[in-house]
Amino acid sequence: MTDEARGDVIDKAWRELVATARRTAAEGLVAGTSGNVSVRVGDTVLATPSGVPYDRLGPGDAVGVALDGTRVLGRLAPTSELPLHLAVYRATPARAVVHTHAVHATAVSTLVTELPPVHYMAAALGGPPRVAPYAPYGTAELARRTVRALRGRTACLLGNHGTVAVGDTLDQAFDRTVQLEWMCRVWLAAASVPGRAPRLLDAAQLADTADRLRGYGQDPAGER
Repeated sequence: MTDEARGDVIDKAWRELVATARRTAAEGLVAGTSGNVSVRVGDTVLATPSGVPYDRLGPGDAVGVALDGTRVLGRLAPTSELPLHLAVYRATPARAVVHTHAVHATAVSTLVTELPPVHYMAAALGGPPRVAPYAPYGTAELARRTVRALRGRTACLLGNHGTVAVGDTLDQAFDRTVQLEWMCRVWLAAASVPGRAPRLLDAAQLADTADRLRGYGQDPAGER
């Protein structure tokens, strides 16, 4: 790939990253400059910068680092959660990471060690999302705990903190974030009914859903 072509790819990825970050704010998944988004382009990780409101980000604000954290692009400091993002990319095949402070998910992260399987869409995340035990933001320990919580999953909760979702694309990681927040909201609503406990799904029911989801959506060949 020529330098010009690579530059075009980076520019496109940065525009998509900024658009995704703005979606997290528009959907109420973050407040102020909380949360962060990244996308991997080859061996370069583009990430939202630290402390800059998403609506102020422009084409010249791209921030890129190598997988070891070495700055390779931009003048702004990357997100303080860069260790978490890089740890996920080194440990998984993820190409995009979305981290938020979604209200309902954060509330759930203070109550359980795993989101109870109150809805079948838990299967779409690889199973009931786990809660990574609390560790201070930006630390290597939080990064390690997040990677453990993501084993076999595509999203997790961070204890007393928020959410992390991964995907092959920014759209996929964002959609998984929204799905996780919605399931947390459902569980909180059901669990709040006095004298009643939510009816949960078992492993076989989730496995059945996982099988069904493999054929879900539009067939590229137009056969569905």
